[in-house]
Amino acid sequence: MSETHSEIILVIDSGCDLPLEYIKQDNIVPLGLICNFKGKAIKDDFGEKFTRKDFYNALRQGEMPTTSQINSQRFVDVFRKHVLQKKSIIYIAMSSALTGTINSANIARGTILEEVASADISIVDSKCASLGEGLLVYYAYEMLKKGKNKQEIVTWLEENKLKINHWFTVNDLNHLKRGGRISNSAAAVGSLLNIKPVLFVDNEGRLIPYSKCRGRKKAINTLAQIYKERTDPKKEQVIAIGHGDCFEDALTLASLVRQHGNVKDIIFSYVGTAIGSHTGPGILGLYFIAKER
Repeated sequence: MSETHSEIILVIDSGCDLPLEYIKQDNIVPLGLICNFKGKAIKDDFGEKFTRKDFYNALRQGEMPTTSQINSQRFVDVFRKHVLQKKSIIYIAMSSALTGTINSANIARGTILEEVASADISIVDSKCASLGEGLLVYYAYEMLKKGKNKQEIVTWLEENKLKINHWFTVNDLNHLKRGGRISNSAAAVGSLLNIKPVLFVDNEGRLIPYSKCRGRKKAINTLAQIYKERTDPKKEQVIAIGHGDCFEDALTLASLVRQHGNVKDIIFSYVGTAIGSHTGPGILGLYFIAKER
């Protein structure tokens, strides 16, 4: 018997930063990573109650949150529920280079297979983060709606995940310093000279510095130029722009990339707690498909 739309469940984590209305669709089951915020462990609910605005305002006032992975028991509970309903599961995980959450999912999968030998659970290490991961979820869900079976979707994800490009800039170097991405002296000099770094995510899913721009405007222009250089003007695609409570900058970037003529649609969303805790307010990210990263 072939699988139908209703028989496949996409499990996603809040590292994907998709908009709240998107993750509330049928067949999508969201799980929030933990944000340790103002002395409390809060599940990231994609901004529903723990709003992104509140999160970034607190960062501006000096709050220094940390994040932690989803434990295996939460995956066990979700996997068991849907396996017992005879559903097939695809979990699209945030990059294993950035969080141990996928390890929790693999432990949970093993637990469920001991209980139900026929359980159909696939776990994909996206090697992505934020809306790069979100784009993979978007494309997987589009395939689901078109009636593709589980193996077709998993195969597509594995074959295309390293084509997802993540390019971004940050506004405040102190957050990168705190996360160990740059040295104290580099942060001090960079802040003095109004340096805005451009970074990308490599094939392992790690954050890698790319270039240094003098000023925010130059950094945003650089992101748009990278998009132009790396994509085919004749191939339309859905892209994503993530922001750390700087929507005007996101709109500026959108206007610049649309000039390339191959943007079918843009998913706009806040960068959530998993990445925002390490980059601070003003992060601006551009996510798209190219031949390679």
